Amino acid sequence: MDTTATLRGFNRTYTQRIGALEESFLGTGRPLGASRLLFEIGPDGAGVRELRDRLGLDSGYLTRLLRRLDGDGLVRVDADPADRRRRVATLTTAGLRAWQELDDRSEELAQRLVAPLTERQRVRLAEALATADLLVRAATIQLREVAPDDPAAADAAGRYFAELARRFPGGFDPGDPDHAGTFLLATSAGRPVAYGGVRELDGDLRGVGEIKRMWVDEAWRGAGLGARMLRELEALARRLGHDRVVLDTNGTLTEAIAMYERAGYRAIPRYNDNPYAEAWFEKDLSPGPRPA
Repeated sequence: MDTTATLRGFNRTYTQRIGALEESFLGTGRPLGASRLLFEIGPDGAGVRELRDRLGLDSGYLTRLLRRLDGDGLVRVDADPADRRRRVATLTTAGLRAWQELDDRSEELAQRLVAPLTERQRVRLAEALATADLLVRAATIQLREVAPDDPAAADAAGRYFAELARRFPGGFDPGDPDHAGTFLLATSAGRPVAYGGVRELDGDLRGVGEIKRMWVDEAWRGAGLGARMLRELEALARRLGHDRVVLDTNGTLTEAIAMYERAGYRAIPRYNDNPYAEAWFEKDLSPGPRPA
């Protein structure tokens, strides 16, 4: 099956069926771009920078859309009282009515689209679309190096620690976390979805890279993001000059252990004093191209 041809065919079919090609999306008098922005602002409002990241829009186009919605009396953009450098978009009273109308019409269209299907077909459609949504988002994540004190990195690390506390039988206390190393953060729609870092060890393991704090959001598992992050961290280790990496993990993280073994990691004796570690691995990194 030609994946790209299938995806392009679906795009053509779906954009036509939902009215994305019409100047007045769902009969609202606004095109799809402005309607989507109105929907994302929502009743709770949203920061302009967050909207740009969430929708993947450049600043100029986002500004034009906001001006249009402002000119229609639907949106206000003001400085955040808590941080005057941050701008926040909120819906006016008319904007709230327009948002509700858009939500109602979207729901009606979705119900009309699936109405001719049997219950079994609806289940198949829901499962297929959920899988497609996850994989397309996984293919389009944004990956960048971040400092450990970057707010998004701190958010990802906090989620990682919280998951360990839930999964370890005796809980998990990060204490005063060691932030040494170089970290990678994967985001989708401006939100952290995967994280990890590489640091250089000392003592008998001087020059060896350690992969640490590798985390993938639970909602994203099953899309191959963990394996991709592991490859990216190995590539980072190579760029930092390491030809060998090690890592540790807890025995309850069985899916992580299975992933490491599939990726060619070998079990080794304990190399650190991490009280939560129960398994230790290493991998020799042969020269190779940076993963796409």
